[in-house]
Amino acid sequence: MSSKPSPKPGSSLIHRVQALPALLRPAPVTINARERLRVVAGAALGLGLAALLSQWLAGDGALAGVWLVAPLGATTVLVFAAPAGPMAQPWAAVGGNTVAALVGIACVRIIDAPLAVVAAAAVGLATAAMLALRCLHPPGGAVALTVALLGVETFSFALFPVAVNTLLLVLAGVAWHRATGHRYPHAQWAAARPAAADEVTSRFSSADFDKALALYNEVLDVSRDDLENLLRQTELNAYQRLFGGLRCGDVMSRNPLSVQFGERLEDAWRLMRSHRIKALPVLDRTRRIVGIVTQADFLRHADLDRRDGLGDRVRELVRSSGTLTSSKPEVVGQIMTRRVRVARDDRRVVDLLAAFSENDHHHLPVVDADGRLVGVLTQSDCVRALARVIEPSPTTG
Repeated sequence: MSSKPSPKPGSSLIHRVQALPALLRPAPVTINARERLRVVAGAALGLGLAALLSQWLAGDGALAGVWLVAPLGATTVLVFAAPAGPMAQPWAAVGGNTVAALVGIACVRIIDAPLAVVAAAAVGLATAAMLALRCLHPPGGAVALTVALLGVETFSFALFPVAVNTLLLVLAGVAWHRATGHRYPHAQWAAARPAAADEVTSRFSSADFDKALALYNEVLDVSRDDLENLLRQTELNAYQRLFGGLRCGDVMSRNPLSVQFGERLEDAWRLMRSHRIKALPVLDRTRRIVGIVTQADFLRHADLDRRDGLGDRVRELVRSSGTLTSSKPEVVGQIMTRRVRVARDDRRVVDLLAAFSENDHHHLPVVDADGRLVGVLTQSDCVRALARVIEPSPTTG
């Protein structure tokens, strides 16, 4: 019995070092130049407006010296460049910065220790408070640290400039995003609603998504609804790519059985029974469709009003009379359905699903550009094609 060779000493470390460039390489920012300009302009205008109004509110009194806090710059980036994230929402921004300031001031007043200890306690306790109050906001850590470094002991500092600065900036963000056709703030709770159409056809439900989030057990800087919508859109794009591009010629059953107009009923019935199929396209000599004969056509001409067995009536119908004239149908052309729905071989399969699900079609003859029969599309063909799309691709070990 052989065993896998043990890795050479240090090989794991070598692999980790080799992977560093990929780990450290930043991901591209997936917004175009126009959106970048909108973000930059909004950040500059929003912070400028908040600063001017805060300076005006400070006036020439005791507050004149401190009317703007540095962490507001980080809040600006979140509100204008990442407005969909939970940490950029109004409650997170205003509540997070204000709570962090209060915690930092309390640490300065209560903890009698070196500055490094006070600063660490302020940031740690501020993070705990923001988590507990559902207002986690990264710049809040900077607010707590700023308060500790400056040795601020006045609780009013949390109101002005911190809370006022942040509130003015958030209001500027709301106005800017709405004026430029964007949404802010973003709802952070999924409203109770019946399952939407895309959820009914989706491979996962909202409950599945919530369970996955619980298992992930990490803070995500994107709202729950936005993330779920992103996943559903990704699933839809994949479906359209994999299934939406399939043509009838890709999935149809080729070389289908068929009969001609003058085929005897007995031969056509035997062919359907032996191959267990429910319909046969009826062709002319150029292989163009002139009709279709189905089991329903046979039953319709089998005199269903009679009381004897159905099988006997069908056998009587298909049995050839052997005479030149007959009071009953003798060939396929006499009982076939003349109006036949067909599909071109280059027609998208997804466009025909309604014919199977709503119009009770079980099979559609498929013709080429010249109208000649090249295949037949059945419900089973569609199911097999759909199964290939929704089944996960096998992974190789």
